[in-house]
Amino acid sequence: MENYKKTKIVEKPCPLPFADLPPDIIEMKVKDGSKIRNLMGYAIGKMELDSVRQILFTGSGKAVSKTITCVEIMKRRLKELHQITKVLFKQIEEIWEPIVPEAGLDALTVKRNIPAICVLLSKDALDPQEPGYQAPGSFDAFWIETLKAESQAQMKRKQGGGRGAGSTGKQPRATGGHGEPGVKS
Repeated sequence: MENYKKTKIVEKPCPLPFADLPPDIIEMKVKDGSKIRNLMGYAIGKMELDSVRQILFTGSGKAVSKTITCVEIMKRRLKELHQITKVLFKQIEEIWEPIVPEAGLDALTVKRNIPAICVLLSKDALDPQEPGYQAPGSFDAFWIETLKAESQAQMKRKQGGGRGAGSTGKQPRATGGHGEPGVKS
């Protein structure tokens, strides 16, 4: 590829994986360079209105983790949001042109599938049988259980449930007469 340079990237439109979305739904298209502060200011402002019932966050490639971060911030700021998450692949085409056109090389088109995520947040109840559904407040239940398990493990360690003070848990190795493992003199 040293004889080529990337000249264009074309994202193929991908249908949203949700049926029956209202035509005026607010879609937050998260990009790699998007500022979370700007996204969240707009999204939270809209969702605080009584007339707005749902919001959709989408992101692909490097923006997937930023999309998830936005959704988690939204869920903590506005309690009682129902969530459905869909993971999919989005196709992009990269157009590569030869650096030296006189070399007789043709332009190349490379098709790639990149990961993408779509997260629907709703003030109204969603279908709990839908794959990817999360009920409001379900993240709290997970963390409560995790913290409870960690505190129980700490109590056991304090009560001497470990291997004992100063013990590394390792067995001594047998050495030969020269101090090397398995060498006999």
